[in-house]
Amino acid sequence: MPILASIIKRGLELRHRLRLTEKTPIQYQRRELKKLMRKAQFTMFGQTYNFSGIVNSRNFLNKFRATVPVHDYNSIYARWWNKSLHNEEDVTWPGKVRYFALSSGTSESSSKHIPVTSDMVKAIQRTSIRQIISLGGYSGLPDDLFTKGILMLGGSTHLHQQGSYFEGDLSGITASKIPFWFQHFYKPGRKIAMEKDWNTKLDEIVENAGKWDIGILVGVPAWCQLLIEKIIEQYKLNSIHDIWPNLTIYVHGGVSFEPYRKSFEKLVSHPLTYIETYLASEGFIAYQDEQDNRSMRMVLNNGLFFEFVPFNSENFNADGELVRKPKTLLIDEVETGEEYALLLTTCAGAWRYLIGDVIRFTNVEKAEIVITGRTKHYLSLCGEHLSVDNMNKAIEMVSDEFNISINEFSVSGIKHGSLFAHKWFIGTDDPVDAAALRTSLDDKLKILNDDYRVERMSALKDVIVEVLPLKVFLNWMEKNGKIGSQNKFPRVMKNHQFDEWEKFVKGELV
Repeated sequence: MPILASIIKRGLELRHRLRLTEKTPIQYQRRELKKLMRKAQFTMFGQTYNFSGIVNSRNFLNKFRATVPVHDYNSIYARWWNKSLHNEEDVTWPGKVRYFALSSGTSESSSKHIPVTSDMVKAIQRTSIRQIISLGGYSGLPDDLFTKGILMLGGSTHLHQQGSYFEGDLSGITASKIPFWFQHFYKPGRKIAMEKDWNTKLDEIVENAGKWDIGILVGVPAWCQLLIEKIIEQYKLNSIHDIWPNLTIYVHGGVSFEPYRKSFEKLVSHPLTYIETYLASEGFIAYQDEQDNRSMRMVLNNGLFFEFVPFNSENFNADGELVRKPKTLLIDEVETGEEYALLLTTCAGAWRYLIGDVIRFTNVEKAEIVITGRTKHYLSLCGEHLSVDNMNKAIEMVSDEFNISINEFSVSGIKHGSLFAHKWFIGTDDPVDAAALRTSLDDKLKILNDDYRVERMSALKDVIVEVLPLKVFLNWMEKNGKIGSQNKFPRVMKNHQFDEWEKFVKGELV
């Protein structure tokens, strides 16, 4: 039996036995926090906040939250992580940090350095195996799927050495450390994966596409779509299945897949199974483990401890910034349907760290979530409380109505006289009337969001829509050094970023 299929079979048997003794979400989380604190108790961070005393106390969860402050990137970097960058050891996690993931999300101009420890790499590998095992419960998949290649379109494994540490995309760091048994299945292989230039990497994958039998594709939607289009064009194909007939599963993450669904459907000749993952630079947070359920199950027992900050005006200001002492909830205190910003404590030395994402629970007992946006990617100029989730759904509805593919979009709140307006930039290469698109988009948002509907009758006086070719969005990413791998176009632009984008657009359309 092929090794990957054997692992899945054994994993399914083990998962069945484990379900007989499953713990509750809070039991998993209590145990995980204790493990993290015990391992870090003799670090600089652990000694500063008396982990040894807290972890052995009866109410250690409450004492932990009362003692350890909440951090954003700037605060934890200024006091702690910068020491690790300067070769100090035992700072927030035992030992020296040899790898840092560069992460700027979609809004920051400068890269953040997120520590990636050996414990974190192992945790990501364990969760990846869990996700692969979950595929064994899917129906309709070919029996020989797990003998096929898995193409992972990620960052370069040729990492940049900066003195005592290496830096690069998380996908590049993890791909450089894939286990030996996976190397047979892994594409594009070590040589191409080391390529630093993104466009050259895509060209090399296209050149070798005919040599591989790909069953699973993994990567950010925009770049995977671009790769498939290049392959189809190069080999004069009708669909990607003409060259990869066994391509069955597409694993995506980073952004909502819905704006890309129509485009993907044009590139295939038989349906794909789409699976969402939530793998951030700070850890593998959740993944979809049921075929007909778009929610993702949180990983509660593998190096991560979660707290949840109600995403409201009591905990966040109008710019999406956290107040000094926010209210935080544990996994047994959250409610279905409510939105929360995530705080992470991890085996890479993040402690009560605001990751910047906002999630909503769809099933509390199973710890299932969907991502609804970013703390700073909400529009609420006058109380409209428009989330990225609202935007994605509206774009999906508009795409269906006009039968067009809208792969990229962005929106900003602007002044409109003494009041306000929203300005949208819609990326599509399909012909569409901008005025009709604007009316439909506005109508859909009024249906999806009551606050938006109310404000459209008062302070939110107008909606402006500009339709752009997709190449404008791609050119912007390239200009800003965000080509490839895990980079995504920002769904919401604010302040100077919006001003720069508007100037860029005008230059592109001259």
